[in-house]
Amino acid sequence: MDLIVAVASHKPYTFPPDPVYLPVQAGAEGKESFGIAADNAGEHISDKNPGFCELTVQYWLWKNHEADAYGLCHYRRYFASHAFIKPKKERILSGEALKTLLAGSSVILPKKRHYWVETNRSQYVHAHHEEDLIRTREILGEMYGQRYTAAFDRVMDRRSGHRFNMFLMTKAYFLRYNEFLFPVLFELEKRLDISGYSEKDRRVFGYVAERLTDVWLEAERIGYSECPVVFTEKQNWPVKIWRFLKRKFSAR
Repeated sequence: MDLIVAVASHKPYTFPPDPVYLPVQAGAEGKESFGIAADNAGEHISDKNPGFCELTVQYWLWKNHEADAYGLCHYRRYFASHAFIKPKKERILSGEALKTLLAGSSVILPKKRHYWVETNRSQYVHAHHEEDLIRTREILGEMYGQRYTAAFDRVMDRRSGHRFNMFLMTKAYFLRYNEFLFPVLFELEKRLDISGYSEKDRRVFGYVAERLTDVWLEAERIGYSECPVVFTEKQNWPVKIWRFLKRKFSAR
């Protein structure tokens, strides 16, 4: 199996040496190269990176590479083994291990994030702008009909979901996913006025895409498997929890 896993990065970094991983400079348009593949070669949307985040790498991979299967991960976040006693970077799965996963399931996603006290909808609204979801649902209805709006509502009412815009997919599913995702996001880009958004909230199209993965799976009844994710750098959990609580209990 010919598998390409793009590793989106906005800065120089130490990447996994396994040849299945393809480090790609995200948002390379107008920026100085730091010596890896860049998402502004060939057909691309590199200039949309401030709003689309790692999706500019996903689009570039879709339009410019042929393979049997594709993946997307981030320079600090990878699919990993369950061997928690190992150093973080040693838990990153090899290309052969990723291919083994794909032999058992055509779609591999990160393990779900659970909110427990929030639905996907309320978590998004507390963290970002409700208008993003309203317009997304509107577009889904216009483009794909009631089946997709119903799937959107079910996903939004749950208390868990897949995040990070990470995946492994065989070619057929990768093509189907992109053919669904990007038309929705491009239309959303036309309808949202983000001129008053903070720099963080201007990443709206990346945030919405995280939610649309589950909507697509739900609407199309696509089966998938999950895999643990390792974040290779230290995370400040007290700060993360404080920010979560602050968002939940304070007005925007």
